Amino acid sequence: MPTAESSQALFEQHVLPEIEVLLRVARSLTRNDADAEDLVQDTLIRAFRAIDRFDGQHPRAWLLTILRNTHINRNRRRRPELLRDPDGTSRELHEVASVDATDATIDAGFDAEIERALAELDEPFRRVVELIDVAGLSYAEAAEVLGVPTGTVMSRLHRARGRIRDRLDRAGLAPRSH
Repeated sequence: MPTAESSQALFEQHVLPEIEVLLRVARSLTRNDADAEDLVQDTLIRAFRAIDRFDGQHPRAWLLTILRNTHINRNRRRRPELLRDPDGTSRELHEVASVDATDATIDAGFDAEIERALAELDEPFRRVVELIDVAGLSYAEAAEVLGVPTGTVMSRLHRARGRIRDRLDRAGLAPRSH
């Protein structure tokens, strides 16, 4: 039977180095710093309770699975309609921050256009961009978080980036290729 000291050592070895990644992914999932911190805290508690059963292989994937399942469970408790829609396919509306006209620079215009382009993407495409391009996860890690095959992540990312490029091109902000 594992001791408290060995559990603590395993936790420090496998879990603590991944906290920053967990926070980035949680922010992507919750879109709120306080909720992200709560989600990571719940994930860490679950990971600590299960650390003695963890085989030591692929700690990031293991933790991201715990994070994803914790997030799903928290949303189901908060939003009973998810019990009727377990895939979470019902859409949520997100507000887009407006850019103050006096501070509008080329960079701000570009950033605002990116934000609008992201907001217009369907949820599965937006989530992939947030996980890979914003949170810095690998394709395999994003696939684990989303519970889809890696090829699906790659396809969604390709399509999402194309839609963002099209939006930037229409706004006259796309990088020019020569």
